Amino acid sequence: MLKKLIKKTINNKYILFICFLLNYNIAQALELKGNFIQGGLVIGKTQTTAKVYLNNINIPVDDKGEFLLAFSRKNKPLVKLEVILINGNKINKNFKIKSRKYDIQKINNLDKKKVVPPSKFYDRIKKEIKLVQKAKKIKIAEPFYQSGFIWPATGIITGVYGSQRILNGIPKRPHFGVDLANKIGTPVISPADGIVILAKKDLYFAGDTIIISHGKGLSSSLLHLSDIFVIAGQKIRKGEIVGVMGQTGRATGVHLDWRMELRGVRIDPQLLVKNKDLK
Repeated sequence: MLKKLIKKTINNKYILFICFLLNYNIAQALELKGNFIQGGLVIGKTQTTAKVYLNNINIPVDDKGEFLLAFSRKNKPLVKLEVILINGNKINKNFKIKSRKYDIQKINNLDKKKVVPPSKFYDRIKKEIKLVQKAKKIKIAEPFYQSGFIWPATGIITGVYGSQRILNGIPKRPHFGVDLANKIGTPVISPADGIVILAKKDLYFAGDTIIISHGKGLSSSLLHLSDIFVIAGQKIRKGEIVGVMGQTGRATGVHLDWRMELRGVRIDPQLLVKNKDLK
């Protein structure tokens, strides 16, 4: 009787130990680092052959098991992440996405031309939108974003992600970047390693514009430049000068508008850098 009890106890401990190892291995199969907040970016790592879904949408996983998640300006407060491992085991996690309050500014009695572009520019604007969208669809597999991010210029922050203006009662699109104001000619550098996927002068809204792919659908857009020093297809390093600050396009003052996007989701660049590093 005593032998049976001892054997049963040992077997139970063995089973518990195996369960512990299985749970430990599953937990080790998923790593997440970043900002679970509206406008945030998260870098994940799992098994190379795993499948990842965010709210049932398939997320690309590279040959090293790394993947990127982005949360929009008005992202829902709860998201579901599912990871299916090679052995069929599943990791299901629910994450709370921190909500944010955005600045809303109402301005009335403006000239109509400053609220809605004249109709003669509509065709031009449509062509430029398609040009930018085509550039952002260029696939760059190399994870340049691993270099980390720095401020692309020096200056004073005059505009932040998520803010919105209501002009003459008409809600305009939210601002999806961070604005840095300084003098014309202030050097603008690449915020991270990457490849230039667009270098175009005189866009109607954005003026002289550079778009840099940091890999896996993550990109930076640098707007309102007064000059461009790079060309499409050029590989660049973090900190390399790519242009100079200006007031081109529909800019009301000299500044750089830095925007970031992951596969169509606009994220907040300011979450990827430190304010103390801004000079």
